[in-house]
Amino acid sequence: MEAAQTHEDTIRVGALEIHPSEGLALAHGSALSLSVREFGLLVALARSGGGIVRRDDLYRRVWGGPLRDGDRSIDVYVHKLRVKLEQAVPDARFIHTHVGFGYRFSPEPSRAFHIQDGDR
Repeated sequence: MEAAQTHEDTIRVGALEIHPSEGLALAHGSALSLSVREFGLLVALARSGGGIVRRDDLYRRVWGGPLRDGDRSIDVYVHKLRVKLEQAVPDARFIHTHVGFGYRFSPEPSRAFHIQDGDR
């Protein structure tokens, strides 16, 4: 597992470089097109140091209030962010779901990308 490296206000995780104060995220040097919520989630997850972040903690950090029962906003935005990250860096998965606990952010080789022809 590769921990996030933070230098001043820059977070580097795998092929990603995140500049929270600028609202900028780069994948392999190219800017990602993220909504405000997606960017907030990316920063909150990247700052977790590879640990699991509970859904209600993520909601509080990004939306600024308590998560209401039945609210699936976190799941919807995590899915959108996951898709954008997988499109930008297809050989890695960054967001990992831990059912009943929350989400973990760590660059790991994408299973689909690394399957050998004989393994299918």
